[in-house]
Amino acid sequence: MKKPIIFHNRDADDDIIDILSAYPNVIGVSHCFSSTLSTAKKLLDMGYYISFSGNLTFKNSNLPSVAKYLPLDRLLVETDSPYLSPEPFRGKPNEPGRTRFVAEKLAEIHNTSFESIAEQTTDNINKLFSF
Repeated sequence: MKKPIIFHNRDADDDIIDILSAYPNVIGVSHCFSSTLSTAKKLLDMGYYISFSGNLTFKNSNLPSVAKYLPLDRLLVETDSPYLSPEPFRGKPNEPGRTRFVAEKLAEIHNTSFESIAEQTTDNINKLFSF
């Protein structure tokens, strides 16, 4: 069964890289990414996609500086509902319609349009889950 995996890494960068390295023919997505540029690059090198949630929009987040250096053809957006609502809804339950705010933040970071990010992330998810 050649289906992608979805994983959540929270403060376990070395462990997740070690575990995923043991399965070189598996692809997937780092759900609700909240780690470092170094970890993101390692995941990209292994063929994984990076997915951002509302925490990308938080004022003191380091994630915009990470997202800036990642290729658009490997990025996804998500809600992590009901958690991590993007600004200006932080602290309220998240919902699917708020992925727009995450995509808008990616557009700002990459100096491109919302429409471009929406199209690219849609292409990315279709590519990832086309089996």
